[in-house]
Amino acid sequence: MRAPDTYDYAVIRVVPRVEREEFVNAGVILSCPGARFLEARVELDAARLVALDPGVDLDMVIAYLAAFPAICAGAGPIGELPPRQRFHWLTAQRSSILQTSPVHTGRCGDPLAALEHLMTRMVRR
Repeated sequence: MRAPDTYDYAVIRVVPRVEREEFVNAGVILSCPGARFLEARVELDAARLVALDPGVDLDMVIAYLAAFPAICAGAGPIGELPPRQRFHWLTAQRSSILQTSPVHTGRCGDPLAALEHLMTRMVRR
């Protein structure tokens, strides 16, 4: 049996009004170099986001969120970077409508299952 790998993850947050620092968790990025795994999942609860900011541009937010899984999968110029560099680029601190939590670490035998667990725990309440 293979030993568990360490992984890093961050929660993707939508911050519709940056000055208020209120956010809705909308996804998770997980990097597990030992398993050669980098993936992001996004699921936006539009009703919760609109409750924070009724004037938010949902179409824009959805389009921006779609970039996270696309870059993880290798799309665009950033997608040409090695997976670990893509993870760090995606999780770099920003002051914009899309932000990520601090990076956290864990251990798992199956990074896909860990990603699903984190989505359930952090995004799908």
